[in-house]
Amino acid sequence: MIAVIIGISLGLLTVIFIAVLKRLNKETIYGLILSAIGVLYVGYTWTDTLSLIITIIQAVVFLFIAYYGIRKNIYILAAGYFLHGLWDVAYNLFRLPNLIPPHYDLFCLSIDFTMGIYLVIYQYRLSKNRVASNKLSL
Repeated sequence: MIAVIIGISLGLLTVIFIAVLKRLNKETIYGLILSAIGVLYVGYTWTDTLSLIITIIQAVVFLFIAYYGIRKNIYILAAGYFLHGLWDVAYNLFRLPNLIPPHYDLFCLSIDFTMGIYLVIYQYRLSKNRVASNKLSL
């Protein structure tokens, strides 16, 4: 439970920190973070070849999700965060050596879902404001 509390707290702090830096492109920053969290697994699993191959594949998948999220739609980034949270839990289902730190799955799941929920809310508000401003200009 502590891992979840720390994960949600860190996710909220990340969201607040990025919001404070208004000049940064949010899509790019969140895309870079999504890419980076996929690569973290590679660093933990480099001592086992099968684990390394699996984690490199997932890192590349999340790199492409991040890229398309940045280029096309922030909802794709949000989906990437939700999928990465599910990956955090699913990784334990593989019969691989236990190379990931304890409670890492719950910690990462909570960060990923916190940031994914924020991105959905952010994009929804952005879309709603665009619709309202289009109605005013008519």
